[in-house]
Amino acid sequence: MLMRGLNWAAVTLVAVFGMLWLGVVVFAATATPGWLRAIQIVFSVGLLGWAGRKSLSLIRATAWAERERA
Repeated sequence: MLMRGLNWAAVTLVAVFGMLWLGVVVFAATATPGWLRAIQIVFSVGLLGWAGRKSLSLIRATAWAERERA
């Protein structure tokens, strides 16, 4: 149970970091070159994609464990 909570905490932390990174790059880092902003946006979207994929994986694992218990 503790491990599942730590997994969710890690996924949430990565998702929040990705959103903050994206916000800083889009709204605050206007003086940086466009190619650098594009690379940082790709990195941020990659973090968000990983967090989404991992969230789905955790939801499926939880549903599978509940089904096995019943």
